[in-house]
Amino acid sequence: MGCILKGGGGLYSRLVVGAVLLAAGAGSRMGGRPKSLLELGGVSLIRRQLIALSGAGVDEVVVVLGHYAEQIEAVVQNFPVTLVRNLRPDDGQVSSLRLGLNALSPKMDAVVVALADQPLINAQDVNDVIGAYKKRPEGSEVVVPCVLGLPGNPVVFSANVRSDILSGDVRLGCKQWQAAHPERVYNWETGNQRYRTDVDSPDDIEALALRTGHRLKWPTAPVAA
Repeated sequence: MGCILKGGGGLYSRLVVGAVLLAAGAGSRMGGRPKSLLELGGVSLIRRQLIALSGAGVDEVVVVLGHYAEQIEAVVQNFPVTLVRNLRPDDGQVSSLRLGLNALSPKMDAVVVALADQPLINAQDVNDVIGAYKKRPEGSEVVVPCVLGLPGNPVVFSANVRSDILSGDVRLGCKQWQAAHPERVYNWETGNQRYRTDVDSPDDIEALALRTGHRLKWPTAPVAA
């Protein structure tokens, strides 16, 4: 379900784009509840991310689960995605990223790495960062959306970066790769605050409501800790 992207007045060659959606966290700052099951307008954050990725024409999606895997899987099982469980999620986000990258088919030209706790990301936002990747400066292999100089998500990187990460040390993830190769990172400046908006704590939920009017709620059925 990929698409041909337009930009700069012309057509760009089609990319085969995969995505890794990270949803393995413990939600410790949320009192031990899965952030990705918070709902906005009655739709869970993880489903909103999957809808955004699908709407942007991403060809393949791997969702990495860890803590609360059963509850989250029940919410996304009707999506055409690959589900991978990180049996050691407390090893950190890099371990989940590597599992997700390994589960993607090898034909991908580029990879989007998305987070399940970003409530406002939509299909146009994903399209825009993929478009920035297509128009990136020569020699760049990672595109990071930046708002007022601060990095956001999702990020997009090349198949070469994926190969480097998977062939490297188990502690090597995208951030570590960027630190080692800053000259190959394109910090794409944008005024879109959605790339910088995530929720880690109840205070973040309140701040989001005050700033945007969007109120996140826990699902009506209780979410077991």
